[in-house]
Amino acid sequence: MTNAPLTDLTVLIVEDEPLIAMSLEDVLVDQGVTCLGPAGSVAAAFVMIDAGGFDIALLDVNLRGERVDAVADRLAAAGIPFVFTTGHGAEGLPDTHRDRPVIAKPFRDQDIIDALARHRPR
Repeated sequence: MTNAPLTDLTVLIVEDEPLIAMSLEDVLVDQGVTCLGPAGSVAAAFVMIDAGGFDIALLDVNLRGERVDAVADRLAAAGIPFVFTTGHGAEGLPDTHRDRPVIAKPFRDQDIIDALARHRPR
């Protein structure tokens, strides 16, 4: 557990499940985080990435059957950190991003807070 403040952080949420996205936003807003999204598809995520204005992203690996690999590639190319959120385990991650941080679903609120504090840009 970490106590690093997140109040100056803006997070892009890439998640297709409305209840999970709302839960993430509630947890983050309670921590003083500004949230963008949720982006529920790869196309929506691309639009939000192109618009910018965020520090780090939370990426669900599967968006209504659509893999998020291209979103991860675009974030990596832009030097924007991201954390995968998935119920598919490490084998579900894109091969080129298996070294990225991952939070297994179902996750606890504190798991999200800790991951953002650890992997946020410095």
